[in-house]
Amino acid sequence: MAATSETLTAERILEATEEVLRRHGPAKATVVDVARALGVSHGSVYRHFRTKAALREAVTKRWLDRTSETLSAIVAEDRAPAARLRDWLLALFTAKRRKAGDDPELFATYMVLTAENGAAVGEHVADLTGQLTRIVEAGTADGTFAAADPAATAAAVFHATGRFHDPCYAQDWEAPGVEAEFDAVVALVLRGLRP
Repeated sequence: MAATSETLTAERILEATEEVLRRHGPAKATVVDVARALGVSHGSVYRHFRTKAALREAVTKRWLDRTSETLSAIVAEDRAPAARLRDWLLALFTAKRRKAGDDPELFATYMVLTAENGAAVGEHVADLTGQLTRIVEAGTADGTFAAADPAATAAAVFHATGRFHDPCYAQDWEAPGVEAEFDAVVALVLRGLRP
């Protein structure tokens, strides 16, 4: 069924863009391909996204935001901060592994797009470290953690666990023993946060 300009939404365009990227890859995917997939003119797509770069940035942000939304639910839970921190780190590792393992072609495509869209990646990292900061603040408030500067501590935790969420390590995420390595690093981080 062809879309009309009245029913064309940014979300539908982003869904179609993701499918076009999956099919053609980032080097060959065009706005015309996206419009064709939607059954509209490329001008209709440009009414929602002024440039191809803006469309690519929006689809990258949407992809990154899926992870942030999952993690924000853990931050909001009313549980012990140490348990939330461990579960948050595990959920981040699991989400990244799933993205890399379930659809390696699309993951590779997004690695190209994230390299192009430093602003979207920077916002994503800021959101993630902000979430970690809220967990560290809660732990500091209840005496579970000793952190003079929760934001700096959260950034340190994020960087210390990078092997389990930074896409440059994706090739290691299915290696034998990686879960045990993850558990050891998280246990070390939690011990280091104790007063």
